Amino acid sequence: MMDKQQIISPEAALPGRSTPVTPSETHAIFGTRIDAAVPEGMEEIVLGMGCFWGAERLFWKQPGVINTAVGYSGGFTPNPTYQEVCTGQTGHTEVVRVIFDPAQTTLEQLLAQFWESHDPTQGMRQGNDIGTQYRSVIYTTSQEQQAQAESSKQRYQSALQADQRVATITTEILPAAAFYYAEDYHQQYLEKNPQGYCGLGGTGVCMPPQ
Repeated sequence: MMDKQQIISPEAALPGRSTPVTPSETHAIFGTRIDAAVPEGMEEIVLGMGCFWGAERLFWKQPGVINTAVGYSGGFTPNPTYQEVCTGQTGHTEVVRVIFDPAQTTLEQLLAQFWESHDPTQGMRQGNDIGTQYRSVIYTTSQEQQAQAESSKQRYQSALQADQRVATITTEILPAAAFYYAEDYHQQYLEKNPQGYCGLGGTGVCMPPQ
């Protein structure tokens, strides 16, 4: 039996398909196209912190965020389905694509929300959600974002140590690769299903100021 807490090799990953999943609905909060291109002057970052339902809600509530979408990234299978991602045989993790206006919010503020709203030390799990699809990730879209994300990781690790936490942050920080949209029923799931599952849970340690 496959260990769902081990990243699968590219050779062993499911083959996927050439046809992408394209969102057919507008954003339940913003009323815009979910798969809209990044407008000029806006920025994009891709974040994973466990089950993407609660993570997306966290970010669509942030001032300055103008669009969000849930999907899959970081793995090998092209255009995967949710069922395939759940097997652990795609290498993907559940992520949120966040588009924001840097004139209204900063990457630093979004990263503080990211670090404080989940436990980034848990490896291939988040709480009771176990498997590589729940690993903590930051996928950046510029060298500046990459440097800022790595710096914020170091500062949050120091904050954890100052709070007598011995665990090491396992968050994957890499330049963004392919992002595959999740199926329509996952998009803005907790807006459509207010009593639905949200697995977010932080460490209780605040991100120190920059």
